[in-house]
Amino acid sequence: MLIASFTLGLIALTVFFDDWLGNQANPNRNPDSSISNTGIREVALERNRQGHYVADGQINGIPVTFLLDTGATDVAIPSGIAEEANLVRGYAHQASTANGVVTVFSTEIDELRIGNIALYDIDASVTPSMLGNTILLGMSALRQVEFTQSGSTLTLRQLP
Repeated sequence: MLIASFTLGLIALTVFFDDWLGNQANPNRNPDSSISNTGIREVALERNRQGHYVADGQINGIPVTFLLDTGATDVAIPSGIAEEANLVRGYAHQASTANGVVTVFSTEIDELRIGNIALYDIDASVTPSMLGNTILLGMSALRQVEFTQSGSTLTLRQLP
């Protein structure tokens, strides 16, 4: 009984701390959304412990995690997610990144969602050298919304 109790306690602690650590990395798993009487859609994002704005959303109906990056020209998508979202690779070209110059492939996202904000026909790049499952949400998407920062909250607004 002692071993079983110890094992159940470890499992409970593992589940608790896994969820806690996940919320530290991405406090916006289900971002707060609202819509005003005038039709303005707002999504409020909290900054994570590293000072970044990370949020869950969707690309072409596929659940994804975004890292907002105002320094990125396009939305940058790892190959695995691009395949899952059925994104067609277009022409290859070179892009300058923090890791140097890499080859990327142009593509277009039919629908991108964060909270209740939906964006359509977004220019993007499939980036084969990109590791992980996080998508860089660059200016090709962010220029379609207004965004303001106050304290540790970034508010995205989509006008009707």
